[in-house]
Amino acid sequence: MDNREEVREFLTSRRAKISPEQAGLPSGSRRRVPGLRRSEVAALADMSVEYYAKLERGNLAGVSPAVLEAVARVLQLDDAERAHLLNLAQAADGTDVLTRPRRRHTKGRQQIHRSLQWTLDAITAGPAVVCNGRMDILASNPLARAFYTDLFANAANQRNLAYFQFLDPASRRFYPDWDLFADMAVAMLHAQAGRNPHDKDLHDLVGELSTRSEEFRTRWGAHNVRRHGTGTKRFQHPAVGELTLAYESLDLAADPGLHMTVYAAEPGSPSEEGLRLLASLSATEESVPAVQHSTD
Repeated sequence: MDNREEVREFLTSRRAKISPEQAGLPSGSRRRVPGLRRSEVAALADMSVEYYAKLERGNLAGVSPAVLEAVARVLQLDDAERAHLLNLAQAADGTDVLTRPRRRHTKGRQQIHRSLQWTLDAITAGPAVVCNGRMDILASNPLARAFYTDLFANAANQRNLAYFQFLDPASRRFYPDWDLFADMAVAMLHAQAGRNPHDKDLHDLVGELSTRSEEFRTRWGAHNVRRHGTGTKRFQHPAVGELTLAYESLDLAADPGLHMTVYAAEPGSPSEEGLRLLASLSATEESVPAVQHSTD
């Protein structure tokens, strides 16, 4: 992604979201643009209009942390948005080279440590997956494979949560809150683009989804970002019905750029019983031997 264009569109979109009232300014009666004017952002950030206009044109190279903090404060950026702005500034400077996750030179999909797979397999109470910033599922425990049965069943999904979200009709059934999940997926991909703007695989993914999905394209244009940390989600599983699960997403210190997401149900809840049933069904399917065809 072009850094200057991303900076320009991100700052413009954040400025449009802040009303004069939110910034402590009188609204006035003849405003031609949504949100704040450039001159108002500049005044509140204690800089010249010319300098702020330069920033909003995408010129973040050499900008000091104090200036970035002033802009973040005036635009009322949340933690994920502040981090995104900092990542964009580092990419503009070229200083992100030192902080980019190192890519392993392996053929095909990125490989994970055997011990990490053992750790996943030891998690038996809930689905657990390891993903990269592009939302590729690189490893999973047996319950996760049963949980994401529609995703794994369709090779076109390429074991990627964003492909499944926007290109597989099964996601509409699996995610009762489809629009919320779609917003989250795009915002996480946008944050990843800020962290690693030179990721060709991410460029290709965004390009394909933008071409094939209007839902994705519209959301990408909103320039929202978010972190995938903790929360609760609802699912409609084809075998066990509705599940309400808490999730925790943990960065992997030994594998920069990868994170593990573990889902769990509230103890004693119907969702906990649903996961137990799913685990039982999965174990039964895995234990059934393949049908032997007669050669007579």
